[in-house]
This record gives sequence, C-alpha cells and structure tokens, in this order.
Amino acid sequence: MSDFANKVAALRAHHEELLTRKNAPKAWGNGIYEKYENPILTAEHTPLEWRYDFNEKDNPYLMQRIMMNATLNSGAMKWNGKYLLVVRVEGADRKSFFAVAESPNGVDNFRFWDEPITMPEDVIPATNIYDMRLTAHEDGWIYGVFCAERHDDSQPGDLSAATATAGIARTKDLKTWYRLPDLKTKSQQRNVVLHPEFVYTDENGQMVNGKLPNCKCHYAFYTRPQDGFIDAGSGGGIGWALVDDIEHAEIHEETIINARHYHTIQEVKNGEGPHPIKTPRGWLHLAHGVRGCASGLRYVLYLYMTALEDPTRVIAQPGGYFIVPEGEEYIGDVMNVAFANGWIADHVSTKEDELFDGDDKVFIYYASSDTRMHVATSTIDRLVDYCMNTPEDGYFTAASVETIKALVAKNKALK
Repeated sequence: MSDFANKVAALRAHHEELLTRKNAPKAWGNGIYEKYENPILTAEHTPLEWRYDFNEKDNPYLMQRIMMNATLNSGAMKWNGKYLLVVRVEGADRKSFFAVAESPNGVDNFRFWDEPITMPEDVIPATNIYDMRLTAHEDGWIYGVFCAERHDDSQPGDLSAATATAGIARTKDLKTWYRLPDLKTKSQQRNVVLHPEFVYTDENGQMVNGKLPNCKCHYAFYTRPQDGFIDAGSGGGIGWALVDDIEHAEIHEETIINARHYHTIQEVKNGEGPHPIKTPRGWLHLAHGVRGCASGLRYVLYLYMTALEDPTRVIAQPGGYFIVPEGEEYIGDVMNVAFANGWIADHVSTKEDELFDGDDKVFIYYASSDTRMHVATSTIDRLVDYCMNTPEDGYFTAASVETIKALVAKNKALK
C-alpha cells in the first residue's frame, strides 16, 4: 500500500471513530432535561468526500480542498424510524447550505446523506440560506421554512447591509424540494415557523374548532417581525399570522402572542424555535430570547405553552431561561449563543396519536455558539410540569425575592 493510501486509510478510520462515538447523558443535571457529554454534529462530522479530493495525482498532499466551518441550527423530524436533522452547514466561504444527517437513536451515530440538499431558487437568488424549520403539515407535505438573505441593494455602499425573508420549500422525501415564493410581509423576517395544523375561522375572523359550515381554512405562521436585518426595532416579539394560499403566501396582519419585556431574557428580541408540540395540556413551545450584555448579544432558550383550542393564548410561561450555553458550549464562532429550531417528540409506544403525553420522549436539538449541534432529552410530562409549575417572571427584583422566600417557607414546612 502506498503512503497516500495509508494516509487515506488512517483518515477514514479516524473519521469513522468520530461518527460511531457513543454519547452518554451528563451526570447531575437540573431534573428538567439531560444534556449529553459530546456534541452530536461538528464540522468534522461532514463526509470526507465533501472536503477531500482522493485522487492522488490531483491532491498528493491529501489536503482539504473544501473546508467546513460549522454545523448548526438544525430542523428535525422522525422519518422512517430514523431521527433526521436538516442541518445548516457552513463552509469556510461563509456560505450556508442544508444537508440531512440521520441517527438510529437520536443521540449519537449521526451520518450525513451522501450529498447536500439542492434547494431551488426563488425569483431573486439568495446569497445565503439557513436555519430551516421543518413541519410535517396535515396537508400531506413536509415544509421547510428558512431565512433567505440577500444584500440590501438600497444601500450599495454598505457591504454589511442585508435583507431577510422567509423562504418556503416543500418535499415528500427530504430529497427533492419544490420551492415556493418567499413569504411576503411588511417587515423583515428571519425566524418564521409553520404551524402543523390548519386553522379555521368563522365569518367574523374568530378561530373555530373544526370544519364548521362557512368557515375559512388557513395556514398559520409564527413570525418574528423586525425593522431591520439585526434590530427588532418596533417588532414586538413572536407573532401569529394566517395565510390562505401557501403557494403564494402573504401576511397582511400579525398579532404578537409572546412579547418582549425590559430586563428579561427576551429584551432585545425573541422568536419561535421549531413548531410547537401538541400535548393534552396545550401546545408546548420552544423559543429563543436575546438580550444585550457587555460581550454582545446573549441567546438563550425558553419554553411557554398556549391553549389547544387557541394557539395564540399563552397559558404558561416559566420565568427565565430553559437552556443556556454552559462550559465549552459558550465558546465558538459567535460566543454565548444557544439556538434551537428543531425538536422531536417521540412516542414511547407504537401509537400514532397526534397528541404526545406522559413518558413520550422529547429530543431537543440545539446549537452552541453557532458552531456545533447538541442534544438534550426530556419527556412530555417533565416539560409540561416545568411549564405549569415554574414561577413566571415577576419583572422586579422584589418579586423574584418573594418567589424564592415562598419556596424556602414551603420547604421549611416539610421538616
């Protein structure tokens, strides 16, 4: 065997060792979820064929010809018994693209499919696309809603000026994608999520339960309206909007259902993560909140719940963050960031009911510092309990102190 062949064999063995590495839960968590010891996807997990030219004549030094920088912000779904992530992969050229990685158990042994996704363009090509939310909609399609970024040509002298719209594509097999026109809105949109069910309204525009006579059928989106590419400006938080035609989606009116608040984890902006999970107690939502600090913008994750019959009505929201960057998660391309746009609710039995409850497992896929992907696991019962029984933010220090004192008094009474 030649020296080149030996190098290739060693490289492939090293890569296989990484892909097959077992992942164990970390000891001593918070009781709400379990984090895991290792990231589930890094740039090094990408296929060697994407990075190396294995022709010895053309690449005698076995160099990486195309370098990968990060794997982050992945949509997620259970598909044919496998746990699939539609991963945002970022190359060394700063361009992001989508690729599917699958695992047999949801926590390790993730492998990318052979090739990245070929995403058709809208009328105006996007410079960059990223952060896909996956929704298996009741209309029978799997939708991917993602950010499509373009240069803001109204500011030709500013190479950092950008615009963001919500790109929409759909598929039946996660391989062949059909691009629909970008979502039309009055504001910029970087975090848009498609609700998994149709929404029906009566002649007065009020939501109704089921297909009643003379009611209208809509697709529903969670939005994050922004005045600019970075700044929320007048954007008030997580919005809700109805669309009649998904093939020509246009939002005329947004209602803020989860607002921003001063001196909280969602002071600067907040946005929906993946689409919510339907449980017997309500819709379970995972969202991100952003605040400013001395080191820049700090992104954390939080949960809230809305009513089953009215997904716009918040029924529970624990105060503070749910998942935050810890340890090595804090370090990366964009420091101090936890971000999630994918989770999987997985029935523990073979039932296929639309409601998830009890011990049904939840795999929460989150990225740290725009660099790598992680998983945390919990159950529907634990997450609902956390939402329903964790104190809400009182918005003042005095309220926080009184909440702590009430818990202390409760525990003293047990002695």
